[in-house]
Amino acid sequence: MSTEIILDSELRSTKNLAWCLYLAHAASFLLSLGLFSFIPLIINYLKRGEAVGTFVYSHHLWQIRSFWWYLALMMLGAVLFMTLIGIPLAWLVWTCAWLWKAYRLLKGFLDLNNNRPMPVRA
Repeated sequence: MSTEIILDSELRSTKNLAWCLYLAHAASFLLSLGLFSFIPLIINYLKRGEAVGTFVYSHHLWQIRSFWWYLALMMLGAVLFMTLIGIPLAWLVWTCAWLWKAYRLLKGFLDLNNNRPMPVRA
């Protein structure tokens, strides 16, 4: 027995916006290592209120938290890079941050396509 979710036009529109924001975050991530992710981040903050009470709300939170944690890890790598001893560790932190962000974008995108909420606490 399969469960089918019926999306009304408002929820479909909200889901499409979250889908576009995942693409914008991914494009920024791939083309500038996330330097321009502040643009979709602002839209996430502005539009998440419209998604309250739907599974899409968790996707906005997921993208917002992914941005801030990725920024923190990149800054940690930059601080480590300033010391001669920390340079190899900085590269390790940056590599792990990049892989983690790629995982977060892919997982969120796939779960959004399957109409599943993200495992976040509000």
